[in-house]
Amino acid sequence: MTDKHSIIGGLFPLELPDRTEYHPHAIHLNSARYCLEYILHIKHYKKIYLPSYICDSVLQAKRLDIPYSFYRLDENFLPLLSQEPEEDASFLYVNYFGLNRLNVQKLCKEMNHVIIDNTQAFFERPLPHVDTVYSPRKFLGVADGGYLYTDAEERLDLEPDPSYYRYDALLKQIDLGSTAAEPLFEQNEAYLDTCGMHAMSRLTRRILESIDYAKVIERRNANFLYLHQQIGRWNQLHLDFSHPNGPLCYPLLIDHGAGLKDILLQHHIYCNDYWDDVLSRVSPASFEHHLVRDLIALPIDQRYNEDDMRVIAKIIREFLN
Repeated sequence: MTDKHSIIGGLFPLELPDRTEYHPHAIHLNSARYCLEYILHIKHYKKIYLPSYICDSVLQAKRLDIPYSFYRLDENFLPLLSQEPEEDASFLYVNYFGLNRLNVQKLCKEMNHVIIDNTQAFFERPLPHVDTVYSPRKFLGVADGGYLYTDAEERLDLEPDPSYYRYDALLKQIDLGSTAAEPLFEQNEAYLDTCGMHAMSRLTRRILESIDYAKVIERRNANFLYLHQQIGRWNQLHLDFSHPNGPLCYPLLIDHGAGLKDILLQHHIYCNDYWDDVLSRVSPASFEHHLVRDLIALPIDQRYNEDDMRVIAKIIREFLN
């Protein structure tokens, strides 16, 4: 008798193309936040250093009773440290916007126990022997999932977390639009905050096996470079904008950026905020404070084309002129 995965005939499944995951050899977990928790479990660190400019969801690591300290960033997104981290401590560095490849390489050469947070850099490959975390949800239409690379020998035995019932947000978005689906997306986010660490669901993995990643990268790069050509001369960020690799967004930092975000919102152009929680950790004169208040994370993802970018650029030029 055939088992349930090799039944011949019967009901049709969801039709998805057969391709290859972008990170097939990573450890598959249910969320990037649990990838960090996984590393802290198996590496037995006694402390973790975190950038002040980071989402509060990362602080769930404190459930492990591991002390943490925040460090500041300079305007090149490099750490400002008064002393080297302890030998039994780990050091988390975020590849912000997917545009800090050189900083990642530099820090991994100079420091021990670095964990690279590539949740904003899905298409950047991990460096050898460096623990690295990814979040497909920030780049692709899935309800959950996280990827982790580590060469640690210890592994945790985890059951998958079935997620079919949480794809209603993505399905409702197709049928009724983003506004109607927003409460379901918020419910899913709240669930991931509290569900605990699991292996990635079979459904999420199957969807991630169906995506044309080369097309995704190509579209993101083209949109990014178009915006940089149109508005880059006003950008205060000191980053390498010339060689994108499927970046998260086009990050535009200007004075009075909060005002521009309001203008874009009036035109139904939605830009993610990174992150209001940070303001409680930094001074008003800090680089991080300027980022929270005035950085506009312009959408450049694979849903959009040059016509969409042209609309965004026109609004921004009118604001700046």
